[in-house]
Amino acid sequence: RSSYSCCYFVLPCCFFDFHGKYSRRQSKKTQYREYLDFVAQVGFVCGFHVEEDCLRIPSTKRVSFIGKSRTYPAAERALIDKQITQFINSRRTCAVASCDRRVGFNHKDHCGGLCKEAGSEPPEDETESAGIIWMPGFQPREKVEQIRNCASLPRDFVDEVVLNVANLLLNAAPQKSCSDKQGGNMNTWNQGESLSLREVAEHLNKETLKKLKSEYGGLQTLLKNNHQVFEVLNGRVHIRDWRKEKPPNKTKPEVKRHLSAEAFKTRLCWFFIHHPDGCSLSSEACPYAHGTEELR
Repeated sequence: RSSYSCCYFVLPCCFFDFHGKYSRRQSKKTQYREYLDFVAQVGFVCGFHVEEDCLRIPSTKRVSFIGKSRTYPAAERALIDKQITQFINSRRTCAVASCDRRVGFNHKDHCGGLCKEAGSEPPEDETESAGIIWMPGFQPREKVEQIRNCASLPRDFVDEVVLNVANLLLNAAPQKSCSDKQGGNMNTWNQGESLSLREVAEHLNKETLKKLKSEYGGLQTLLKNNHQVFEVLNGRVHIRDWRKEKPPNKTKPEVKRHLSAEAFKTRLCWFFIHHPDGCSLSSEACPYAHGTEELR
């Protein structure tokens, strides 16, 4: 729908419709074949001569479609665009297209009567002016997409939210003292309590929530990004206990294990700096640096 001079190439993979997952309507075809026919149908409805090809790639999804020419003259763009809109709306209501009830595979079946019968090659659109690029109502994606996964938020803002949420979880649990951290007795290390994302959000101020609301995933994304400190499972936030993490593969040679451990020491340990009981792991076992002197 972008323009009459548009050509396209598509390699169908995941089974999706315009408004959600694709629903099967036939049992005589494989799911893949049925979905391929649907994608081809979309091309025909949009007024393309659709060609099918099989790529030489190491994948089970190798069938592609190419649309290089139109089945209608440029003067009928507005009419075809209305028919495309009707087709999209019909998919929203899960209407069964007429071609789904047939076995054949040709232009007339796939366009469902919405396109003109293909009889001759469409004329080249010599008269299309350079100023008219898009179809009416078409909104192309911005050239520069805004990063909205919390990665572009100011570091001091993220650190403040992380510290506030961690203190909230720690203060929700009974206070415990760590009598023998140096001796390795970490049984009294405060793991904090788990709270739902809603409960955590209720303790944050309005300005913070407003800033997070403009990001994809909001608070949950920010907490998951800081996986050193938090673990988010089934909508509940926990403080990560690194003692429970899966140990590294012990079959590696000692030299490789040593180099790998050194490579990890590129960030400071949050628990060593902020947790009231310090880090639950020793300096040798922790993948993060206990102090700036351990940074690579």
